[in-house]
Amino acid sequence: MSERNQVTIVCTANICRSPMGEKLLAHALQAEAEPLRSLVVQSAGVSAYGGEPASPNSVRALEKVGIELKHHKSQPLTQQIVDSSVAIFCMTQSHRMLIDMHLEKTTPHIYLFRELMGDGAEREIPDPYGQNLAAYEATRDSMVEAIPSIVAFLKKITQEA
Repeated sequence: MSERNQVTIVCTANICRSPMGEKLLAHALQAEAEPLRSLVVQSAGVSAYGGEPASPNSVRALEKVGIELKHHKSQPLTQQIVDSSVAIFCMTQSHRMLIDMHLEKTTPHIYLFRELMGDGAEREIPDPYGQNLAAYEATRDSMVEAIPSIVAFLKKITQEA
């Protein structure tokens, strides 16, 4: 098994939510001390084709907060990605269930992106695919709201390792 130095963000096709989550979390981790700063953040989809670009509204929603997503290429979630992930964050419960059904869970840390927030926060992030830019911005903002809880969790598990 490879060294676990990656955090993987998962959605369906890896063109809307997970690429935004990947870039937002990677941006946040760059402001952290080691070993968080060295974690590699990637994204994948449970039903993704390889090589697809991010949706135009995903690109626009991140551009509005100064983060670039133009060069994203989708990839399917594979066992190798799971094996190299210290943690996996899914957008919905159905994504987590598909991982349970089709892949060996070699990391104990598979959560919903907003699950660690607590306080009765909505845990799932709905798919904005095909909707207007405002829907993508709302998706982005719901991810931004969850980032501090994810960073705190990653801090905890990397200190235990």
